[in-house]
Amino acid sequence: MKYIPFFGCMMTTKYPWFEAAVRRTFDNMGLELVDVDGFTCCPDPIYFQAHDKMEWYTIAARNISLAEELGHDVITTCSGCTATLSEANLALKEDPELKEKINKRLKKIGREYKGTVNVRHAVTVMRDDYGMDRVAKTVTHPLGGLKIAVHYGCHLLKPSRVMRVDDPDRPTILDNLITAAGGRPVHHDKTLLCCGRACMDNSISDHMVMDILDNVVETRADCMGLICPTCFDEFDMGQLILGRKYKKKFDVPVIYAFQLLGLAQGLKPEEVGLHLHKVKVDRLFEKAAG
Repeated sequence: MKYIPFFGCMMTTKYPWFEAAVRRTFDNMGLELVDVDGFTCCPDPIYFQAHDKMEWYTIAARNISLAEELGHDVITTCSGCTATLSEANLALKEDPELKEKINKRLKKIGREYKGTVNVRHAVTVMRDDYGMDRVAKTVTHPLGGLKIAVHYGCHLLKPSRVMRVDDPDRPTILDNLITAAGGRPVHHDKTLLCCGRACMDNSISDHMVMDILDNVVETRADCMGLICPTCFDEFDMGQLILGRKYKKKFDVPVIYAFQLLGLAQGLKPEEVGLHLHKVKVDRLFEKAAG
């Protein structure tokens, strides 16, 4: 089982400990990651696509063409990257005319998109290729029944024909991963909603984040578990910024899904970067240990 990881730009530059968590958990499962030199930003699935869709297709196709040289599927660990590369890959495979236009552009730099590999989110590899039951067998330090408020966000699931990750209205993939790690998944009323990052109006984004955090608090969850580094940015650093701005106190630890799995596999908090989060998580380990 070999896969080409596409970590994107935000994770590698701002949250490299997320990348470390993915690499270490995959290694613990015996799943080989084959790195490719030359990847760029996916690019962004919202603003860049809206600005120039042909350029957006071209950059995405160039990234995919690098993976095609080795012949392994691309796995993504960021919901935005998943959205861009999945949509571009599907569109180019289904539309020969579009593929021809994009390849004329790529020819200028000596590249060609062939459409010979798939783009998949890393959690689907764990579910479909490895199996969540086997994931559970890699767990040596279960999360002790920690109540984890699941946040799927928007890009991971929709449009479902493109993403092909899970049922867009009744997803279970993150729930099952948390359960395999020994945690207790908890849904809040806004589990499937956007974190607000794409909104042009800051006031709208602010209130979207606060509404979601309020819902998480109401569930009495111990922390928030998510799969997207952009959502993490909005909820971790975001709750501190919004707390100062609106004079409102939040204290919701936010943890990336592969960090949770890494902890359950016996990695130390520092090895998955939990000490670098803005909202500290020390009390969670006390509860899990008890």
